[in-house]
Amino acid sequence: MATRPVRPIHPIPPIHPILPLSVARSDSFVATLDPGATATGDAIVALASRHIGEAYVLGARAPMANVDWKGPWDCAEFASWCVYQATGLLFGVEPRHDPMRADAYTGYWATQAREAGAMVDVDKAAGIAGALLLREPQSGRVGHIVISNGKGGTVEAHSSNDGVIAGIVDGRRWDCGILVPGVRYFASAAPVAVKPPPAGMLRLTDPMLRGEEIGRLQDCLAALGFNPGTQDGVYGPQTEAAVAAFQAANGLVVDGEYGAGTRKALRAMPGCRNKL
Repeated sequence: MATRPVRPIHPIPPIHPILPLSVARSDSFVATLDPGATATGDAIVALASRHIGEAYVLGARAPMANVDWKGPWDCAEFASWCVYQATGLLFGVEPRHDPMRADAYTGYWATQAREAGAMVDVDKAAGIAGALLLREPQSGRVGHIVISNGKGGTVEAHSSNDGVIAGIVDGRRWDCGILVPGVRYFASAAPVAVKPPPAGMLRLTDPMLRGEEIGRLQDCLAALGFNPGTQDGVYGPQTEAAVAAFQAANGLVVDGEYGAGTRKALRAMPGCRNKL
């Protein structure tokens, strides 16, 4: 197995020359893992921004070689399609060499970024146009990935409720940033400091989280028909799966994590407000 993604068997030049390949920037050049790179992170952001408002469907496949695709998207397919169409590089997909069969997944993004030494700090990625911000999937489930606009904002295929949006980095949990090998990146003039998520986020960890709040969450999920397994106050794989199922059924980001958005949606459900 290759240790890092390579260019497709049939290289295709950037389909959307939104920005010239050599871009004059007032901001500072950051880095590239390929000294010969000419495609830029700015081109990724510009292309992604053209698709704001399009539909999201969890698990949707985006044909990487189809220049005219306008959704539906899921988060990883959107990120990989934008990178490929703007730069000609396949990343975060398997198989890694064939745009006709390539399937994107947040887990592939994590694996390939590690192999390529392409992971960077979240704060750094938030200030770099075209960098990616990744929340890794837990237990083989669904994570989330977004494109940084370099100013603390994102372009992302968010959820079935919202579709493709211009979002923000602050107040959300991220595991790492990613700089795709073969892309030239530039940092914004002003550094970006990412605010952490609010206290009280619950997710699958090792060791597993325990507490009365988790027990109340399990009671609420069970009452709504989302089976969390034994209602024991432990945030284990079954509780994570029940949270993810609730998120999918209610048009939220499906990551199995109990954060502010999921808590708000659950509290709006009949019988759950007093439990949570």
